[in-house]
Amino acid sequence: MPFYQFTLPADSTSARRKAEIAQAITQAHCKTTGAPADFVSCGFVEIPAEGLFLGGVPDTRTRMVGLIRRRPEALKRELLVKLAEAWSSATGEHIDNVIMFLVDIPGYQAFENGELLPEAEGELENMRQLIGTGTAS
Repeated sequence: MPFYQFTLPADSTSARRKAEIAQAITQAHCKTTGAPADFVSCGFVEIPAEGLFLGGVPDTRTRMVGLIRRRPEALKRELLVKLAEAWSSATGEHIDNVIMFLVDIPGYQAFENGELLPEAEGELENMRQLIGTGTAS
């Protein structure tokens, strides 16, 4: 369910490294939350360099908005730092060159694979139990 959307200037380092960013973000999310990699979605929107502003002044830093299901505050703090580090590692850019926002939502506010999602807490344990009994696919 996690969805990370990047808004970035066309022809930026981030625009040229989208696959590397997606892989790094996926790894950071999975390592921090324990979620399977195939749960993580990343999207990229390229805009003209003059299309990003901060305080009314042009600002070409990459932006990211991440949507995740509700998690404890400590985990969200750790995740946001790990995501920024992952972006920096994938692009070779300094961590100051990205602006990131992490928004958590209740599971029922996400719809995937034809159904509303459950809350994140307890889901991984349920999956492990199903896999252990051979009833999960």
